[in-house]
Amino acid sequence: MASLVCAALRVDPAEIEFTAIRAQGAGGQNVNKVSNAVQLRFDVARSSLPAGVKERLLALDDRRISAEGVVVVKAQRFRSLEKNREDAIARLQAIVDAVADPPKARVATRPTAASRVRRLDEKTRRGRIKSLRRTPESS
Repeated sequence: MASLVCAALRVDPAEIEFTAIRAQGAGGQNVNKVSNAVQLRFDVARSSLPAGVKERLLALDDRRISAEGVVVVKAQRFRSLEKNREDAIARLQAIVDAVADPPKARVATRPTAASRVRRLDEKTRRGRIKSLRRTPESS
């Protein structure tokens, strides 16, 4: 079931904005000359995703999603610009896939009679233990 939903919710590449930036970290002299890292920007509000998916995506507590509703993914794992681009798209797709299925509604349940009895028995036992810790009252 999840694979059917994910196949229908592919992020449209036309809605993605790429910027080539210089990668951080080690890489020798080449890292200072070549922009191999990719910054992906995806505006959730202007995308063609279904409204429910947009709401769940914007509700995520993820530092990659800005206050304006733009998902920003920085990919610099590979030395190739094209591989970093593919990596950024895959990571964006993973974020969208995580919110693709709506969460299941919680079904309210009631505690069983046996669990209520166990709870009360445990409360009584703990109360007895605590009462034994008290200093004896002088009469």
